[in-house]
Amino acid sequence: MTKSVLQKSIFLQAEPETVWAYLTEPDRLAEWFHKPVRPLAANQKLEMFGTTSGDLLIWGEVRVARPPEYLEYTFTVKPMGDAISVVKWTLEPVAGGTRLGLHHEGLPQTAEAFGLILALDKGWDEHLGKMRTALHETVDA
Repeated sequence: MTKSVLQKSIFLQAEPETVWAYLTEPDRLAEWFHKPVRPLAANQKLEMFGTTSGDLLIWGEVRVARPPEYLEYTFTVKPMGDAISVVKWTLEPVAGGTRLGLHHEGLPQTAEAFGLILALDKGWDEHLGKMRTALHETVDA
């Protein structure tokens, strides 16, 4: 059986340095995802808080941060229990902008956890759509 890995790819009309800011800077992250207290940096704790609730929603550790090309962190949310997954972002320059890739691995593999995988899959789609909107409004403004 194939392991459940979420993979997404979007094209953004912005340079990799600008997209990097949307992946690592608290105010930019808050526009499309959740807000950390400090910028994401290698070997630092990852804590993302709800922009309206202020509740801790995601936690882990930033393993690798190579601006503006690669970001990797461990990722846990409450429904995952003690499971620790890994999110990997790749930024590739393309003519006119950036190709942003997401690879989310290490998700629970049981049939009981499939609902969580579906929720994360849908959530990433929604968040990436919000990123595209926020980033393009900023760049086009």
